[in-house]
Amino acid sequence: MNYELMVIFTPVLSEEDYKAAQKKFADVIKENGGELTHENPWGLKSLAYPIQKKTTGLYLVLEYSAPSDLNEKLKIQLNRDENVLRHMITALDKYAVQYNNRKRHGVNADSKTAEA
Repeated sequence: MNYELMVIFTPVLSEEDYKAAQKKFADVIKENGGELTHENPWGLKSLAYPIQKKTTGLYLVLEYSAPSDLNEKLKIQLNRDENVLRHMITALDKYAVQYNNRKRHGVNADSKTAEA
């Protein structure tokens, strides 16, 4: 199955801590039989509403394929990490995977063919 993980980390992390946190969750996926297909650190973004009195957060989006039991292990790690404000794991169907690939490679995501 293909999944997308979005994590919002506390904005007080240093650049090194943010990178370490990214690596930590990428490693959890790899160590439990998953395979990362795309890693996209968005960096600091404003939140729609305050979480733990914070109005910004450091975002990370990971796309991966993995057996479904990996998500439970991943959720345990996410819940234990005090730097994580929120997380969301979404199952991607084959159309979502194709859409994300087209979007990443600069092809117009709405059309079926690349423009010449």
